[in-house]
Amino acid sequence: MMIWPTTTFGSLYEEPSRNGIYKSKEFHGTGTRMVNMGELFAFPFISNQEMKRLTLTDVELDKFQLQKGDLLFARRSLIESGAGKCVLVETHDEPMVFESSIIRVRLQQKQCDPRFYYYYFLSPVGRGRIRAIVTGAAQKGIRGSELQNIEVHSPKIEIQERIADILSAYDDLIDNNNQRIALLEEAIHRLYREWFVHLRFPGHEHTAVVAGVPVGWEKRPLSDLVSTQYGYTESAQDEPVGPKYLRGTDINKTSYIDWSTVPYCPIDDDVLPKFKLDKYDILMIRMADPGKVGIVEKEIEAVFASYLVRLKPTSDELTPYYLFYFLSSHEYQGFITGASTGATRKSASATLMTSVNIMVPSHTIQQSFADYVVPMRQQITNLLNQNEKLREARDALLPRLMNGSLPV
Repeated sequence: MMIWPTTTFGSLYEEPSRNGIYKSKEFHGTGTRMVNMGELFAFPFISNQEMKRLTLTDVELDKFQLQKGDLLFARRSLIESGAGKCVLVETHDEPMVFESSIIRVRLQQKQCDPRFYYYYFLSPVGRGRIRAIVTGAAQKGIRGSELQNIEVHSPKIEIQERIADILSAYDDLIDNNNQRIALLEEAIHRLYREWFVHLRFPGHEHTAVVAGVPVGWEKRPLSDLVSTQYGYTESAQDEPVGPKYLRGTDINKTSYIDWSTVPYCPIDDDVLPKFKLDKYDILMIRMADPGKVGIVEKEIEAVFASYLVRLKPTSDELTPYYLFYFLSSHEYQGFITGASTGATRKSASATLMTSVNIMVPSHTIQQSFADYVVPMRQQITNLLNQNEKLREARDALLPRLMNGSLPV
């Protein structure tokens, strides 16, 4: 077993750590990409993801701009494991900055491989050092002044690079799978638009269209076709104290639910049936990111949080995947964005969510759409399962690599 020297984390900094930028609402919407807490909790590596934008001065951009190799830490979280969560900034195509709930650490890259320290803070030893500085009751948090004082291992950079190469090989495979998932999702969205927006569905050549509605289809108020229900109020926990607890942050960045990252919550047995999720349930965020939508694609012991609304078709007039992709469409998302209320935090009620008309295709066309979609969604599920196994294999190596017991 190798014995590595230790040092204070701050001694490895190229410059002092910095909290991110805060600007009022009128500066949001255009300008430079900004990493928010949503990205930090959704992605281990930050590069070219879609983000909200912020108008900046040249001085602000220079002060808060991110570089490849920067480490970002969550200053606060509602659950302990989220406080101090670390992500790594990779190569990106356009400038980006970071918000005020995030701490930026920029290391001296001549003596540090940022990838090594990203994995270090993913490992049990690194997480233990972060937990030691977490404070707060209802909301957990860390301070940059304390982060710089924690003791970290500091092996030679050659060792750091070899360890990072071993572990990043797993993440490269995960990234390849995520790219395949994105291509599958893009194909489904193109199919939806081709069939249900441009009306080039199978047999359209022989179907008359009257006032924009193909014969045999109809437009109906969505509120007539689905039921809605608000979710359960509880605090998320890392330990399996009850069922999985699906939150807005679990569906706001991807079109699928990665259940391996969803926390748990306690719930009484007599309340569980009311909030238990069923396969093909559709959930929509009502606050913060109103309109973002997810679908449950397997049987799982899970409930949903109060910031979500469950939408269930009340008859077989709407198939689950047709409804899901209608709600995911540019047209519907544009409606929700424009209709949401709130000066500082946008929100949408269940009534608002269902206050639109939906084109109801024939059951045959909806089923044909599902026949295309289900195999592609199954491929997505299979790729997610592969990713979970890759993460498990990587995480099994982490402790031994980070304590020097595994030679490299």
